[in-house]
Amino acid sequence: MNFDITNHAGQPLDVAELANLGLGDVAYVKPLRSDDVARLFPQAPKLQPGMELFALLSASGEPIVLTDSKDAAVANAWAHDLTTVSLH
Repeated sequence: MNFDITNHAGQPLDVAELANLGLGDVAYVKPLRSDDVARLFPQAPKLQPGMELFALLSASGEPIVLTDSKDAAVANAWAHDLTTVSLH
């Protein structure tokens, strides 16, 4: 199945337009282990290994918040008027 995604002028989206799709409107919650936190959140303090955490990420994958609860990540998205989406 193919999908054609076009801009307002009816032209196919270029790479930059596609990368900005959903910015400021959409975010997703990603489960991760504390061992992987430094990759997304380099400024985060060292955490105990093996902890299960949740990151709220922007549509472009930029980290927004790190928490130990999926509900807290979703609540943070709602507080910032972001729609959360699931990735499979």
